[in-house]
Amino acid sequence: MTFQVSREEGLYYRQTLFNNARRVILKVGSAVLTDENGLVPEIIGHIARQISFLQSTGREVILVSSGAVAAGRRRLGVIKTPHEELKVKQALAATGQGLLMQAYEQAFADFRQPVAQILLTHADLSHRERYLNVRNTIHALFDFGVVPIINENDTVSVEELRFSDNDTLGALITNMIGADMYIILTDVDCLYTGHPLKDATARPVYTVAAINEEIERMAGHSTSLLGTGGMMAKIQAAKMVAACGGSSFIGPGRHPQILQALFSGELIGTFFLPGNGRVNRRKHWIAYVLKPQGFLVIDDGARRALVDLGRSLLPSGIVEVRGGFAVGAPVHCLDRDGTVVAAGLSNYAAADIEQIKGKKTGEIAGILGCKDSDEVIHRDNLVIMNRKEQPGSILI
Repeated sequence: MTFQVSREEGLYYRQTLFNNARRVILKVGSAVLTDENGLVPEIIGHIARQISFLQSTGREVILVSSGAVAAGRRRLGVIKTPHEELKVKQALAATGQGLLMQAYEQAFADFRQPVAQILLTHADLSHRERYLNVRNTIHALFDFGVVPIINENDTVSVEELRFSDNDTLGALITNMIGADMYIILTDVDCLYTGHPLKDATARPVYTVAAINEEIERMAGHSTSLLGTGGMMAKIQAAKMVAACGGSSFIGPGRHPQILQALFSGELIGTFFLPGNGRVNRRKHWIAYVLKPQGFLVIDDGARRALVDLGRSLLPSGIVEVRGGFAVGAPVHCLDRDGTVVAAGLSNYAAADIEQIKGKKTGEIAGILGCKDSDEVIHRDNLVIMNRKEQPGSILI
C-alpha cells in the first residue's frame, strides 16, 4: 500500500536532490520531439537552451534522444503500418538520425555548446570491455565540456541487440556513469492515481519514495500518444535508477522552461526518490544490462539463503534448469511462482547443473568427474532483484 507525505516534505526532498545533482541524464521521447510534420525545431531549441543553461552552472549533462525514425518517416513520406518490416524501420532510422543530429547541432550552436553523437546497441553494453569503453568516452567528452547525445543504433539493431526502449537505455547510462538524476521528458504531465479522463477522483502524484506494485498499477492509467516505452517502461526505468542510488523525474517535455522549473523547486511532474540500498556498478551491469541466457528455478530454502542471508546459490537449492547456456553465462533465478529473485553469472553450464541440481556440494566431483566451484552462482556475482515490497509514500 502507499501512504502520503506532506507537501513540504516532498518539496524539501525535490529541492535538496536537484540542488545537489551535478551529473544529469535527460531523456526526450519522440512524442515530445515530433508531430505530424516531423521534428519540431521549437522544441529542440527549448531543449538546447535549457541543457546549455545546466552546463553553465557546472553540471554535466547527457541527452538521450529518440526521434530518428519519426524524422526519417517524414523525410521519406513513409506511412506507418501495423506490421512494418524491420528493414523499413532501419532505413527510416538511417535517414532520420542525420536529420536529428543536424537539428541538435544547429540548436546548440546558438549557445556555443558543442555536442557529440553516440549510437549504441545492447551488445555495446553487454560486452564488459566495450561497456567500459563507452563509459570512458563519455567521461572524456565531459572533460571537453561536450554534451553527449545518445540514441539506440536502430539502423543495425535486431531483436537480440535492442534495448526495450530509450527509457531503459537512459536508465542504463544513468547507472553506468553514476549520474545523480535521470529526467524523462514525455507527453504525459505526470503519474496519476487513476485515469484522468475516466476517473473524477484521479489525482496527480508528485513524489514517490519507493516503487511498489500499487505504484506500478498507477502507470497503466497514464498513456503516451507516441513512442515505444509507455508509462510502465518509465516507471521501471526509475526503479532501476533508484536501485543504484539515483533519483528520477517524469514530466511534460513541451513545457518551454521545464528544466528551470524543476531546478527552481516548482512542484511539477512526478519525482522518484533514491532507493535505500545501492548496487555497485559491476552488479548493476550483471542485473540490468546483461540479458539472461537461461533460468534456474530455486526452492524456498535457497530463496531465503539468497535474499535474507546474502549467501551464494548452491546446487542443493535448484529444482529446475531452463535453457541451454555455457559457463559464465548470465542467468536469472526464479522462485516456484516464476518471480525473478536474483540475477547472476553461472559457474557451471546448463547441462552440468541439470546433473547436480538438488545435490550436496560434496557430490559434485563424483557426478561430473571434477568440481570447479562449490557454488553454482557465487554471491560476488549475484544480485537480488526482488526484495520484500516496501510501501511507496506519495505526495498528491
